[in-house]
Formats: sequence, C-alpha cells, structure tokens
Amino acid sequence: MSDEQELLGVAREAARASADELLRRYGDPRGVKTKSSATDPVSDADVAAEQAIRAVLAHHRPGDAILGEEGGETAATGTTGVRWVVDPLDGTANYLYEIPQWCVSVAAEDADGAIAGVVLDPLRGEEFVATRSGRALRDGQPIAGSTNDELATSLVATGFSYQPEQRARQAELLARLLPQVRDVRRFGAAALDLAWVACGRWDAYYERNLNPWDVAAGSLIAERAGMAVRELAAREGEPAGVLAAPPALVDRFEQLLLG
Repeated sequence: MSDEQELLGVAREAARASADELLRRYGDPRGVKTKSSATDPVSDADVAAEQAIRAVLAHHRPGDAILGEEGGETAATGTTGVRWVVDPLDGTANYLYEIPQWCVSVAAEDADGAIAGVVLDPLRGEEFVATRSGRALRDGQPIAGSTNDELATSLVATGFSYQPEQRARQAELLARLLPQVRDVRRFGAAALDLAWVACGRWDAYYERNLNPWDVAAGSLIAERAGMAVRELAAREGEPAGVLAAPPALVDRFEQLLLG
C-alpha cells in the first residue's frame, strides 16, 4: 500500500512541472489541432505539459500505470496497484484564448478510488489538494464547501459537451434549472469547478460527458471538503456525469437533473 502523503507529494511535483510548461508557452497559439469535434482543441502545450508530468512519475513511481488525456493509458510495469489519472491542461480553449480559467489536474488512485489529488491553478497560484483520509486544503489551509440548503439561493456551475446534439439537450436542461436557482455559470474547466465547489465559490456543480482525468482529483477534493459527490448515470442520449453539491441539497439537485 502506497503512502498517501508520498503520493500527494509526487502529484504536487508533477502538477508544478506541467504548470511550468504551460506558463512558459502561454500566449503562443502554435500547434493547435482538434480532437472530438472542430471546437475541441488540443495544443502543443497540452502535449508538452503531459510529457512533463510523465517524466516526474517515471522518476518517482516507475512501476505505476498512467492514464493521461493526451498520451492515453500506459500499463503498469510493477505491482503497486496505483494508477495516475492526469489532465495536463483542463480548459484548453480558455488557455488558447488567454481566459484565466484553466488548471492542471493530477490524481493517484487504486482499486478503491482516489488516494491523493491536486488541482493547480497556475495563474492565480492556487493549489487545491486532498488525500483519501485527510482534509481538503487550499495553499495549505483547510477548506470547506457550501452549507446552503436552499435551491433558490444556490449558485451553480456546469459545462457543455463539444457534440452539437448533446449541447442541445444540455440547453433544454439549463432552461429547466435556471428559474429554480440563483444563477448558473459556465467557466470551462471541470477540475477547477470541482475545486471551487470544495472552497465554497460554487454551491454546486454538474456536468455530463466528462472523462476520468477531468474529475479524478477534483471529486476527491470536493468530497474531503464535505461535499456530496455523485455519479449521474448514463441514459438514452446522455452520457454519464458528475454532481457535487451540499449534502442537504444533493437529492433535490439530482431530481432536477434527472427529471
């Protein structure tokens, strides 16, 4: 069994290595391609940032498996039982447009789920971390999520798919949700949205069509900050997703989202 603090230390170092690459390349639009659709970009910065993460992991944890957004899955060569789930740049479109809402996400997990996670916001210099048995921290200080128990005063964050047909369904849900909450925000970086739920900047966050690297670290941080984090099950025409909300509100949010 790997030590939580050891894994957290490696995650922090890997996230900082990624951030160094991203900050060095910030404002340079070269090497942009597309992935799932014409509006889903990937840049040379994404690839270089993931390579930086993988170099740190290869140095400290050479036997572990790795799942990365850009490099795919690398099988374990040892028997540690640990897999790293990494997003070197969550919010690529924001990064390319120089909108200051993007981050690095690094998590270590085993068969029981996430063990340690880091969400690093390089521009603000904010680092959100948590371990399976520890508290959620921002820059070393404990954080806690919202204790709001009223839908009507809840500030909710969400995100949208890059697929047009899914975006249309998400717009229908938004029209149903918006009259029942304080307001809805869409900032474009799932890991950072979860970290902001953890520190109370959002009351709740939901999104579908996410990947493991989008939520592995952020979900752990939100949970350790006292939030209820649930999977939104896939259903016809809608992929699975995640909901993070105060325990007093999570059932009502889930009913709205599935209604």
